[in-house]
Amino acid sequence: MKPGEKGFPRLISATRYSGLGIQAAWRNEAAFRQEAVLAIIGIPLALYLARDMTDFLFLSLPLLLLLLAELANSAIEAVVDRIGSEHHELSGRAKDMGSAVVFMAILIVCLSWITVVGAVYGVLWR
Repeated sequence: MKPGEKGFPRLISATRYSGLGIQAAWRNEAAFRQEAVLAIIGIPLALYLARDMTDFLFLSLPLLLLLLAELANSAIEAVVDRIGSEHHELSGRAKDMGSAVVFMAILIVCLSWITVVGAVYGVLWR
């Protein structure tokens, strides 16, 4: 964005840069592609399985959260890799924490899908 850009032009620029970030993740990150495909399949499936809007949100939002976590992790890894290739404790810690964010998002996806689908089909609660 240009310095001092405000209002609608800033929104247009920010949207463009966001799109470039998603394109970069798609091109360079296999995990992002896999999770994006999961979301592309999972969100329509959530619409089909959900009994109401709450179910739909509990199924679909964690999938978007997973994409967000993967984007953040990929950004952290790119910055750390840009700094240097030699091993440094802080670099390793940053990458491990980024990976942990993705892992926690995966747990949230699993928990929400097990809970909602279990409730819809009466498997977990009767």
